Amino acid sequence: SRRKDAFKERHNVSLGFMSFFTKGVVGALKAFPRLNAEIQGNEMVLKRYYDIGIAVGAEEGLVVPVLRDADRKSFAEIEQEIAALAKKARENSLALTELQGGTFTITNGGIFGSLLSTPILNAPQVGILGMHKIEQRPVAVNGQVVIRPMMYVALSYDHRIVDGREAVQFLVRVKELVEDPETLLLEG
Repeated sequence: SRRKDAFKERHNVSLGFMSFFTKGVVGALKAFPRLNAEIQGNEMVLKRYYDIGIAVGAEEGLVVPVLRDADRKSFAEIEQEIAALAKKARENSLALTELQGGTFTITNGGIFGSLLSTPILNAPQVGILGMHKIEQRPVAVNGQVVIRPMMYVALSYDHRIVDGREAVQFLVRVKELVEDPETLLLEG
């Protein structure tokens, strides 16, 4: 599309789904902060920063480098940093510090063809969002069944801190933000 081409020309990186989901997750974490926490001993520690782990494929398997201060980054900065981290992962040149300290993780099994899966928590994090393959599916729009691109997302969470109600509300908020880029720009 014209906008994607203009984005790539201006920022020297493609505009993909990861920046939208990263922004959506950050916005939802702000609304549901217990998903951006960890358990230390018998204490729940809320994180007031958003260091988002992004699972990327490397030759030896998946690694999860951390996108620091994701709440302060633009869409272009997120895409550029993910591309740089993925390149380093493929070259096996990530520093240990680039793999530590994430507060929440996003994984995209869809790039491997996954329609739905249950992502495994990256301890000591409380949550991980799994994105899956986008496929044309029948959906109801204004009382009519139409074919639209659709993606399933899954959330795994630590039930010691987060209950099912809060987890579902978090997922709904991510969906709302990703589906409404104007709000995403303001709240993500």
